[in-house]
Amino acid sequence: MTRSPSAVSAAELAPSPVEPLRLQVLTALALHRMATTGQLLQMLRPTGSRQLLSRALNKLRAAGFVDLTPLPDSDRPRTHAWYLTPEGVLLARDHPLLRGRPPYPITSATAASLKTPHTLTVVRTHLPFAADARRLGHEHGPWDWTPEVAHSIGEGERLVADAVMHYTVTGEHRRKLRAFVEVDRTTMSSERLAVKLIEYARLFHYEAQPVGRRRPASTGPAWLRWYPVFPRILFILTGASRTRLDNRISDLQAMVAHHPLVAALAREVQLGAAILEDIEEHAPSGPVWAPLTGGEPRPWTDL
Repeated sequence: MTRSPSAVSAAELAPSPVEPLRLQVLTALALHRMATTGQLLQMLRPTGSRQLLSRALNKLRAAGFVDLTPLPDSDRPRTHAWYLTPEGVLLARDHPLLRGRPPYPITSATAASLKTPHTLTVVRTHLPFAADARRLGHEHGPWDWTPEVAHSIGEGERLVADAVMHYTVTGEHRRKLRAFVEVDRTTMSSERLAVKLIEYARLFHYEAQPVGRRRPASTGPAWLRWYPVFPRILFILTGASRTRLDNRISDLQAMVAHHPLVAALAREVQLGAAILEDIEEHAPSGPVWAPLTGGEPRPWTDL
């Protein structure tokens, strides 16, 4: 019998020095919007038991905080994607990691199915970075990847990055790296994909003006409100033949070469593109990234 959400107290899921798995699942679904059981396992318990995670998910579902939708076109009919219900969103919204993030409740299985392909591909893209960080001893985990981050670029328009990644390279010299991540499933034209570079160039140059002044004084680039250094920009492509994906990377490089605003961006910001399957096979730290300014493939940290 399904319990009502009120039957599970907030205290049962409250943060603690060692957060319970159910709280971590709620937080992960609130941040990443949606994930399969396998993705949550890689994200939260990479060496743990699938049964343990399944029990946590099923308890949350029985309590009314999560629900699931079948994966479209899956060759495994029992594979589903999990997402928070509106009640789950309410429970998770006060978690410190989620403060200031707008809620995105999914109100029905139909609404969930419409979001599934792109959302799960963005989660899939995150997982190799997390696995690579664990292998190398770097700092990057489930909470260092924030999907759907929006910034104003002026004239009432916004740029929405598929994700913003925070990654710390450890060792003798710590390096704190940030990246805007664009995940391309080949569902838009190559030209529309390349236009994203113009939007990022607009963000790089955009200066918000103080309200209420006849002669507004510049406050500097608006992005300085969030980042000490403008994040590098990573395009990650999948969903087509290698020839087609290579052509799309070439179109991105052509935009850098021919558009003056994008060329100015490229002189200040590292820009790269890679194929998702190459990242999964060789790791993001492998020489699989094509610099959009040209040159030999290299690790994303060396663009």
